[in-house]
Amino acid sequence: MTNLPDFLLEPVIRAALMEDLSPMGDVTTRAVVPADTRYEARVNAREDGVVSGMQVAALAFRLVDPALAVTTHVADGHPCGKGQCLMTVSGSAASILMGERVALNFAGRMTGIASLTASFVAQTRGTKTRITCTRKTTPGLRLIEKTAVAHGGGSNHRFGLSDAILIKDNHIAAAGGIRAVLEAAKAARSHMMRVELEVDSLDQLEQALSIGGADVILLDNMDTPTLRAAVALTHGRVVLEASGNMRLERIAEVAATGVDYISSGALTHSARTFDLGLDF
Repeated sequence: MTNLPDFLLEPVIRAALMEDLSPMGDVTTRAVVPADTRYEARVNAREDGVVSGMQVAALAFRLVDPALAVTTHVADGHPCGKGQCLMTVSGSAASILMGERVALNFAGRMTGIASLTASFVAQTRGTKTRITCTRKTTPGLRLIEKTAVAHGGGSNHRFGLSDAILIKDNHIAAAGGIRAVLEAAKAARSHMMRVELEVDSLDQLEQALSIGGADVILLDNMDTPTLRAAVALTHGRVVLEASGNMRLERIAEVAATGVDYISSGALTHSARTFDLGLDF
């Protein structure tokens, strides 16, 4: 995956640095470390996983001190092993210490997401199914977290409410039924915007297929036999996304049904922070 432009990432990283350093900077380092002290620090993996957040960590260090020399040894999206050095940072010891926690917070969070995503993706091998995330992200960190999903080999679902028309059960209830929402969506959409409809039964799926207008149908909280029946019923006419209760241990059997996508909020809301350390 090609890195995003730094300027897209900078606002959230700058906000995290402001949170950590305002209003008085790093009083501990200023008190005990001589200002002219120079060091080389290593960011080390303390477990196996898939790396994400190196671009973000490097930017955090450079925002603290542009004179720091940052070298990435394992690029985002690549596997790493326990004890492997992912990055070295050399220059002012005070600057390294000021940037350390923010850099590791982002990289640990992102590598945790990428590693969990990779474990989901591994369960789909031999099938056409792709793993995708949801909008269940940490407020303010959606771009960061969805980037980590991509580094883990997953796909990105919509980034926000303006990306696509995704009609869920509450929309159907508020608008008066499946026919009403699909006809309204067809009238409102532009030629560049896709429409996805959530259904929770085969009867709703049949109705949606007969009406038309949906590019993607989200099969919500269906058991595996029902998902298999939905794939057979659809016969490739629309893209199918399985969602709801998509635990890691279930992914292989769901992928085997033939759905096109499996979406899971767990990729972002339940990923464990990866264990990274910065060592002088």
